[in-house]
Amino acid sequence: MSTLTIARPDDWHLHLRDGAMMRAVLPHSAQHFARAIIMPNLVPPVVTSAQAMAYRDRILAALPEGMAFEPLMTLYLTEDTDPDDVAAAHASGLVKAVKLYPAGATTNSASGVADFGKIRATLDRMADIGLPLCVHGEVTDADIDIFDREAVFIDRVLDPLRRATPGLRVVMEHITTSDAVDYARAQGDDLGATITVQHLMLDRNHMLVGGIRPHYYCLPILKRGSHRAALVAAATGTDTRFFLGTDSAPHATDTKENACGCAGCFTAPIALSCIAELFDEAGALDRLEAFTSLNGPAFYGLPPNTEQITLTKGAPIIIPDPVPTDSGTVTVFDPGRPVHWQVQ
Repeated sequence: MSTLTIARPDDWHLHLRDGAMMRAVLPHSAQHFARAIIMPNLVPPVVTSAQAMAYRDRILAALPEGMAFEPLMTLYLTEDTDPDDVAAAHASGLVKAVKLYPAGATTNSASGVADFGKIRATLDRMADIGLPLCVHGEVTDADIDIFDREAVFIDRVLDPLRRATPGLRVVMEHITTSDAVDYARAQGDDLGATITVQHLMLDRNHMLVGGIRPHYYCLPILKRGSHRAALVAAATGTDTRFFLGTDSAPHATDTKENACGCAGCFTAPIALSCIAELFDEAGALDRLEAFTSLNGPAFYGLPPNTEQITLTKGAPIIIPDPVPTDSGTVTVFDPGRPVHWQVQ
């Protein structure tokens, strides 16, 4: 197969940042994706419905003329989040999910949750109204190895939280381990899981063997090859609870290539090319549309996009040049091997 037409995909986990950075990177997502769940970890974070509305308006104002793109807004969950504000934002159609960051887990997560008991009222309200909780699934305890943080989070935090809140719809975001795949598969239809481009294409050897490659550094961090294999099997299989969330996360190149480099991979420009390559390798091109375009909308209760896109297979694509911004260039993710598929 050298040509494939599918429903236009959505991105169920996207960082756009704000200001000049947002204006520079937004077109690269809007070019291929119809909708995206927008992460709220700005500085300051998007905590209230008024802040979410203002952020959405800034995104739409930055959208180049002629491009169609719908930002699906989220709220940043804090220990002081007002359940009534969350419910009103959901009822208005503005907010599609609430994001849980354990305090200190990743970029701009300092305002996240340390005491999970303090978010009980908000979670109960979300369960009542069917509003999904998007979870960055890592513990931050100093005594837990960084490669074990996801598995420990599932046991210590996620499973008890879900048992205490029946009916709460949860998205395990950017899962990275076979532990997460196994847990998700054992649950009901109130749990979904997103998988990123980099965690499907790479393992920790790609980041560390032969020298450190800072543009592969992300959080949650890349894991063993056996975990990557489990993610690929989940993405290319028939289980509808798994769907694409790129976690495309732009940082200026000099903040990545730094003694204390930022975590995040800017994959938006070549995300679909990489995913198509992966599905082709797995002999699963017939399942690409489900992973990129159907499973996510089904979980969020939205219709799939009626517009279509076509991908073609040919000579290896050329990785795009760094994207210029007022804060410096942003280096585009390079999977380090030939990718033959591109969006027409």
